[in-house]
Amino acid sequence: MKHWAQMEERGIIWGMQVLLKVYLLFGRKVLQIFLYPVVSYYWLVNSKGRQASLEYLQKVSAFLPDQRIQTGLYGSYRHFICFANALIDKLAAWSGAISLQNIEYHGREAILQYVDQGQGILILGSHLGNLEVCRVIAYLGKKVTVNVLVHTKHAKKFNTLLNRYAEAGTMNLIQVTELNAATAMLLKDRIEAGELVVIAADRIPVTGQSRVARAEFLGKTALFPQGPFILASLLKCPVYTLFCLKQHGKQVIYFEHFSDSLSFPRKQRDAMVHNCVQNFADRLQKYCLQAPLQWFNFYDFWRADDE
Repeated sequence: MKHWAQMEERGIIWGMQVLLKVYLLFGRKVLQIFLYPVVSYYWLVNSKGRQASLEYLQKVSAFLPDQRIQTGLYGSYRHFICFANALIDKLAAWSGAISLQNIEYHGREAILQYVDQGQGILILGSHLGNLEVCRVIAYLGKKVTVNVLVHTKHAKKFNTLLNRYAEAGTMNLIQVTELNAATAMLLKDRIEAGELVVIAADRIPVTGQSRVARAEFLGKTALFPQGPFILASLLKCPVYTLFCLKQHGKQVIYFEHFSDSLSFPRKQRDAMVHNCVQNFADRLQKYCLQAPLQWFNFYDFWRADDE
């Protein structure tokens, strides 16, 4: 199984532009007519993604035997269709079609207080649900910049596409392959300017696995990155988690306090970082079990580093 970063996103900018135009001109129902055949074809030809989906659903089913999670090929196909619907929600968020009226918040009050004080925050996200709804976070009562760290070479093009439709606030995609000193300094400047920094904490580093930690997730051991937590200790700012799930026809955003400020003394560093990783994995698992089909890591997430 390939490292997740080696799975090339072919034609993604062109495809997103076409889908976005279809959405803006004709709406969601027409877009789904185009999207479902594409997803069906992708499910058939993407054997690795399909296999990862099947294995994931089997793990969830074993972890929650009483909920009768649909597994097998039909369950996997539903998993991909859920991803297709999330893609439509992504386009809606980009175009501004998702407003505060379409969002339900939990824990937003603390974020608003920090924003009003001009205090920057580090937010730990994931590939569960729809992180792109972060665009709506830019409408927190005042204009605020949201910086999202991504591991894709298309970040600059995405920036142009995203902000072309922004009416207030700004979302910046910052392309990084590793969290080095230059990246930390850039982000520290953003935090000191009162901006929000969002980083996914559920995928191992692009450049090797030297900074990973093992954590229990859905009853099995998986690898998680240490980088987001080490970055938090360098930024010395409040840390929150963010999970956005589609529930009852709405995008429901959950903010949870993670730490006022992380610090890792040298002698206790490894143990404390591991505790942070497990803490995040536990929160990720809690929300994953609320919406199992909204898990969009279509690769072997539980692959051991020595395999």
